[in-house]
Amino acid sequence: MFPSDVKKVIIIITILLYSSLVIRSWPLLSYLEKNNHVENDNKTIFYYNDVANENDAITVSEREKRVLNFISIPVSIECTSDDGRRRGICLNVYECKIQEGISHGKCALGFGVCCVFSSSCGSRAVNNLTYFVNPNFPSLSSDSEICELKVKKLAPQISQLRLDFLHFNIGQPNRKTGICDSDVMIIETDSNADFITCGLNNGQHIYYDVEGVNDDIKIIMNLTKESFDRIWEIKITQIEFQKKAPPGCLQYYTEPTGIIQTMNFAENGRHLANQDYTICIRQEDDHCSIVYEPCDENSFKIGPPMSGQNAIEGSGYGETGVPDSDNNNKECADKILMPCDSEEFITADAKVPGVCQLLHCGSSFCPEGEFPCRIESSTVPFNIRVQFGEAIEGESPDDNLGMCLKYEQLTCF
Repeated sequence: MFPSDVKKVIIIITILLYSSLVIRSWPLLSYLEKNNHVENDNKTIFYYNDVANENDAITVSEREKRVLNFISIPVSIECTSDDGRRRGICLNVYECKIQEGISHGKCALGFGVCCVFSSSCGSRAVNNLTYFVNPNFPSLSSDSEICELKVKKLAPQISQLRLDFLHFNIGQPNRKTGICDSDVMIIETDSNADFITCGLNNGQHIYYDVEGVNDDIKIIMNLTKESFDRIWEIKITQIEFQKKAPPGCLQYYTEPTGIIQTMNFAENGRHLANQDYTICIRQEDDHCSIVYEPCDENSFKIGPPMSGQNAIEGSGYGETGVPDSDNNNKECADKILMPCDSEEFITADAKVPGVCQLLHCGSSFCPEGEFPCRIESSTVPFNIRVQFGEAIEGESPDDNLGMCLKYEQLTCF
């Protein structure tokens, strides 16, 4: 039996027990009906706390709803809102209301509601699934301000926060340096390293470690760029130890195919400076290798073009797809590292096998004049390390767009 089936069985058993309780309580309800009601427009109205006020009354048809609304949902279950946009927690109506959530459809066989939690500036998130949004969302916000959300760690077994950037567009970094020197988002705790980002990050996600953290986690939007329209909608999920991403993985992809981008990969954008993190891809069962290829011919720009005497180790390819002999002059300041053992660099015509290159930088993922191209690797785990160094004055933003790669896992032979 699958875990989801177990949860359904628990819900059904609990509902049956509560139904039995309601049936056993029916004589008491009948007594209240005979002794605490008046007739009003042919409806039977019951009064609670002996207050004869129609606003404090419920009808016979509503009595069962009042009882059922206090039935506690036995397990914490995620649900999808009735509009299909957001995820929520299945709670009874009363629990959802006192926790300041918003009901979006029914769940738990109709005994609960899908309760969606949304927070903005100055709030404290106390649920394991919360949406952090800009003021007036979904409208844009142009105010320069410091907007802070505190996130309460709900239990000691919570190991990570996962942040999904459903919408995220704040001020761009300095185009010359890649530093977030106007708008910036910061995640900070008293014990862990801060995470910093800015720019356009729609569809991105990160995992932030909170093991050993006891105080609230702070998510701070420090917005100083003037006359700029911003929007953000970030889904924050608390992850238990047994479900966490592998150690050291800032991003963790769990599908057999997908698209990987560096932060702030955007038209007229540039990659951020001072980045050192690992992108991890979960290996699927019966899949032994992975293929990477650029999203398009302009989707890999990590530093200026490299060739001949200006070559940097690991970048710049001759016509055959083999690195030039002069590519050992110096090391890339900005680069990605793709662990490999015996994979081939496969060109469009596939006539000449290439060699494994750990390090990639420069203005093209492919050999000169070759597109599409791909790298196939059987090295596990499937990881890519992103290392972007300190800001260098005078670099062209057009040469520092960042990286967009498509990946696909291949089945074992």
